[in-house]
Amino acid sequence: MRTLLINWEERKLGDEVLIVMGQSPNSENYTDNPNDHILVQGNADMKNGHVFPRVWTTQVTKQAEKNDLILSVRAPVGDIGKTAYDVVIGRGVAAIKGNEFIFQNLGKMKSNGYWTRYSTGSTFESINSSDIKEAIISIPRIEEQQKIGSFFKQLDDTIALHQRKHDLLKKLKQGYLQQMFPVKNEVVPQLRFSGFKDDWGQIKFKNIIIRVNKSSNSNKLPKIEFEDISAGEGRLNKDISKKFDTRKGIEFEPNDILYGKLRPYLKNWLMPNFKGIALGDFWIFRSTNNISNFVYNLIQTNKYQKAANDTSGTKMPRSDWKKVSETMFFISKNLEEQQKIGEFFQKLDQDLSLQQLKIEQLQQLKQAYLQKLFP
Repeated sequence: MRTLLINWEERKLGDEVLIVMGQSPNSENYTDNPNDHILVQGNADMKNGHVFPRVWTTQVTKQAEKNDLILSVRAPVGDIGKTAYDVVIGRGVAAIKGNEFIFQNLGKMKSNGYWTRYSTGSTFESINSSDIKEAIISIPRIEEQQKIGSFFKQLDDTIALHQRKHDLLKKLKQGYLQQMFPVKNEVVPQLRFSGFKDDWGQIKFKNIIIRVNKSSNSNKLPKIEFEDISAGEGRLNKDISKKFDTRKGIEFEPNDILYGKLRPYLKNWLMPNFKGIALGDFWIFRSTNNISNFVYNLIQTNKYQKAANDTSGTKMPRSDWKKVSETMFFISKNLEEQQKIGEFFQKLDQDLSLQQLKIEQLQQLKQAYLQKLFP
């Protein structure tokens, strides 16, 4: 690995690459027809560093060609992606004709907060054509650019591979949730373990779980805030919070379920394997029959999600406990079947967590290399 900068020169980005600022078509020309032109308006049209077709248009304004780089020029400023298609670009992005080295360099600039200094506007950050063209980047000889670009592309390809595996596992889990819990108008699931044939019985949700309300301000237990985990989902571990203070919250035990009732974080459910105190907009569920894994997946089914989506409040809508608690569910009358279902999904969740951990480790490794291989 290179440790010294040899023959690197500072250049203006606009002197090294062609930059095309976007221009939005009229909204009346937007469509959902994949046969029309793909429209890239901003960060919402990119996923994992690539253009992800979401909106189409019949009107062509400014364009980017296949393999161009797409830079977000409006909040969030500086996000960078590639396009595998010829696309129309809106005013929220710019197209850059650059190689893999330029792509990685721009990614590092974003992670280092380079564009923050150029963002204008108190309520809506943006950068303009001059900001982009005048941006200073360090450039080595083309041979070194190619080696650096190739190295990071291989790393990105590995990250993408694990991301695809993770996405496939999530889809697989969603499929199993539909098959292993009864759907509308059914009293048994479509897919069952061998040896179980009896019909499932109806029961109110409030009779499956205990809603924990024990308040505590212990400074010996870690505090979990809603904001800490509102963007995530899964099983908590001891590293998610190291906060110790005297604020009051609801005390939870190992295998309790934390459910974020504040919308729109409908899938913010977590099962901790440690003790702590939940602060803010949580419900704490405890299984009545030591079937936490079963209940944990029951609340991920469409029926529960629909009940929890029936919210109260306008500015900050929250799930309505009365509606959720009275919702009727079909569940197996056989405790062994409940346990088998829970264990099945627990293994699936562990595989998902493992894939997510690999992705995070590779992303951290990439960031470390970006700091070492770029000035």
